[in-house]
Amino acid sequence: MRKFLTVASSLAIVLTLSGCSDNEVGDVSLGMFTTKDIKLNTLIDPVVPGVTCHIASIEADLSLADPSDSSISCRQTGEITPEMIAKIDKSKSGEVVFTKSKSIFFKTMKIRRIYDPQSETLMYLSYSTKTTTGSYKHSLSTVPLWGTKAYISPTINNN
Repeated sequence: MRKFLTVASSLAIVLTLSGCSDNEVGDVSLGMFTTKDIKLNTLIDPVVPGVTCHIASIEADLSLADPSDSSISCRQTGEITPEMIAKIDKSKSGEVVFTKSKSIFFKTMKIRRIYDPQSETLMYLSYSTKTTTGSYKHSLSTVPLWGTKAYISPTINNN
């Protein structure tokens, strides 16, 4: 039963990820004698559509496993409202907003949104689910809520 669940969940992930390729906005070759390219993808946060992230990652066309390196940059590109912030997961681990397969060996790149209530900032963490040369590769970008409708001005205590 456990093996069936593993296969079923893997199939579900593959089917889910097959729809993620339409967000590619750039493709840069790393040279004539390599099969590796840098792919540039756009992600609009599904719950906070006023945030757009751009993710750069390496893809190896003829390899069974893509490298784990990636970078992410997120910016406010539209309105961010208190209603949007009310809908997000505010736990310390946040929530995954994007997943992309990087290998047939269950390695994936994930983008996770985490809310920092003290600085009123959305953090977007890009990371690989498997180690590469003893390290989990990751990258971080932040979007402050300051200047948006979602920003709550701190109260000043004059006592």
